[in-house]
Amino acid sequence: MALVTGASRGLGAAVAERFAAEGAHVILVARNVGGLEECDDRVKAAGGSATLVPLDLSDGAGIDRLGAAVAERWGRLDVLLGNAAMLGGLSPVGHFDPETWDQVLAINTTANWRLIRSFDPLLRAAEAGRAIFVTSGVTEGVFPYWAAYAASKSALEAMVQIYAAEVHKTAVRANLINPGPLATRLRAQAFPGEDPNELAQPESITDVFVDLASAECQRNGEIVKAT
Repeated sequence: MALVTGASRGLGAAVAERFAAEGAHVILVARNVGGLEECDDRVKAAGGSATLVPLDLSDGAGIDRLGAAVAERWGRLDVLLGNAAMLGGLSPVGHFDPETWDQVLAINTTANWRLIRSFDPLLRAAEAGRAIFVTSGVTEGVFPYWAAYAASKSALEAMVQIYAAEVHKTAVRANLINPGPLATRLRAQAFPGEDPNELAQPESITDVFVDLASAECQRNGEIVKAT
């Protein structure tokens, strides 16, 4: 049982389809209903199964309801993948619109905290619960105009590593993946002049997600580079 956010397209859809191919029932979470349905079609065409959850991750109460629904139906969660993210544009620090700043932090950081809050008991109820979150190389240096995205991902890394330290005596493991440059919509927003054909496709890096999701993996609190 694997829950994937941002599953309507790009990296989220690619990893969800790979998890399904590996035998997991996937819970697909995203705002875009059409994208969810397309991902569901591909999962089913390959012989997998999925549950679709149209949800805006800025709706914290909605995340809580999702946790309660998963608990009632399955009683556990084997894999939690927090993948959904928002760029929020690039701007000098003082020029960000307050609403945009709040939205970036809400999706990239706070929503993942709500996911941990809601699904930690279900990860603990699994034989080997695995929590995986997607970060970015933007946390590794100082990049002017990237303040909102960089701040949100830096906060995510700190939060997940603290969570990993808190669960280290349990069967739960929590890690982050830096996927590197990929041909995704978010990347195109940040680099509109870039040729997507020169970038790796999301499908090419799904192995690292499968590795971190496996019961045998004992890595914990790490930031793993996909490439």
